[in-house]
Amino acid sequence: MISDSAEQSHVDTPEASDVWWKSAVVYQVYPRSFQDSNGDGIGDVRGILQRVDYLAELGVDVVWLSPIYRSPQDDNGYDISDYQDIDPTFGTLEDVDELIEALHERGIKLVMDLVVNHTSDEHPWFAESRSSVDNPKRDWYWWRPAREGMEPGTPGAEPTNWGSVFSGPAWEYDETTGEYYLHLFSRKQPDLNWENPEVRQAVYAMMRWWLDRRIDGFRMDVINLISKHVRPDGSLPDVPAEDGLYGSAFAATVNGPRLHEFLQEIHREVYEGRRDGLLLVGETPGATVEDGKLLTDPARHELDMVFTFEHVSLDHGPAGRFDVVPLDLRDLKATLGRWQTGLEQAGWNALYWNNHDQPRVVSRYGDDGAYRRESAMMLAIVLHLHRGTPYVYQGEELGMTNAYFTSLDEYRDIESLRFAASERQRGQLNDEELLSWLAAGSRDNARTPMQWDATPQAGFTTGQPWIDVNPHHDTINAAAEVADPDSVFHLYRRLIALRHEDPVVQRGDFHLLLPDDPHIYAFTRTWGDEQLLVLGNFSGTEQTVPVGPDWDQAALVIGNYPASPATGGGQIVLRAWEGLVLRRAPIR
Repeated sequence: MISDSAEQSHVDTPEASDVWWKSAVVYQVYPRSFQDSNGDGIGDVRGILQRVDYLAELGVDVVWLSPIYRSPQDDNGYDISDYQDIDPTFGTLEDVDELIEALHERGIKLVMDLVVNHTSDEHPWFAESRSSVDNPKRDWYWWRPAREGMEPGTPGAEPTNWGSVFSGPAWEYDETTGEYYLHLFSRKQPDLNWENPEVRQAVYAMMRWWLDRRIDGFRMDVINLISKHVRPDGSLPDVPAEDGLYGSAFAATVNGPRLHEFLQEIHREVYEGRRDGLLLVGETPGATVEDGKLLTDPARHELDMVFTFEHVSLDHGPAGRFDVVPLDLRDLKATLGRWQTGLEQAGWNALYWNNHDQPRVVSRYGDDGAYRRESAMMLAIVLHLHRGTPYVYQGEELGMTNAYFTSLDEYRDIESLRFAASERQRGQLNDEELLSWLAAGSRDNARTPMQWDATPQAGFTTGQPWIDVNPHHDTINAAAEVADPDSVFHLYRRLIALRHEDPVVQRGDFHLLLPDDPHIYAFTRTWGDEQLLVLGNFSGTEQTVPVGPDWDQAALVIGNYPASPATGGGQIVLRAWEGLVLRRAPIR
């Protein structure tokens, strides 16, 4: 039974409780897939300008843009060739200035995605670096000779056995100088050498330049990989081999020895003394709760919040993200609960189900068939009632689903394509099996065009889209959702308004309930003498939840069914995929 008493919640200091982003909601725009304004099939900045009123109607406080910098687009813009220009695919700097103004007029901030672990191999910095061993920018990237006694360019001759995130070795042999350069991701994404102070100062100058253009902060891509584990003699260590010759480079790059020093320097050199209201968010794969505390403790002046990956890795099998296994809800509750309590006294959570790198949550943790609407709403309620800043990924507020492509030719994601090529070469999976794996795990599930209406290209473009539109757009689209007051869209609007208005949602303590229940996600949020009970049924069958008599007369705050659930006798009967929030009388 859920206890009828609650511990008195802690009280934030004025400095902690008044931070604006504790009551804010962020909306991520993946520009390539959001709105095309010129019919070339690729979303652009002027397309986003066409939809700012939609964002204002939803009620979000911040828009986070995935990269729109000049780029060869090897990894859809996460390979930057010029940090201070916009790729012509997306528009011009003047378009961005207009977008900043349009958002600010509506009270919405703009945060830019920034990739400074690596650049494109077409960035002028790298062109200089690779030109000769004595170029002044040679040490701006990681260059190393082949292993002693081995022929350069042959398998196993790489300076270390680090494997790339996108498969294969993390070192690329370059014939120009006869050495290898490091790339944790694509070979067209060479890693910057943050040990070099000139690199850091160049990055900081660029960040200040963007803030001078009146953007409101940065989301820092894979920021906890910038400090490599360098030995005193300058060499880099091997890692345990996992697949033939190569092992995961993460072991030698995640949360490196100078990470906190570098982040504090960013804060000092870029943010300190500038205008109020700026945001600095870090994507931190491999970060633990203890890492999160250090990274987001405001007294340390590093990051405001981090994206952890633990909860979106729980359905990964031994072969990684494409090897999807059933989610055990008990693991999800334990993981999110650990982050909630771990960052309670110092630090802050970034709350998300979806982003440009994750499959659609309603297909992943919900039911995208008969209960798509209900499960999409339940998942939203559960996430948004946690303590932290919620992030909404474009289309999540519509209940968009995975794409379920039927041909490998429909995929565009570099990670998915390299995985498929590798598995074909190994002969482990046939094409039918590959399609099944990609349908569940591919990043392209999040990258299909935004579904604005039921027209042939979903209102995204008048041309041929760069990636196929999800066939569900005829029934799942913004026009239909906005017109229906009981839709997923309007449930998100209500959740966003609740965070704006309710101090219990903004600041209340989190207490996990029923940790061993395999179907029910339950927790309370408590602030002073106010308490909310949050319940989510992660199943397609009715579930009876023992809550105690104090909740029999509690008021329904928000739910995903038109009528209130059956209550009485200290129990609540939750319908299939039901989610709800109750408020009871003040605790005495």
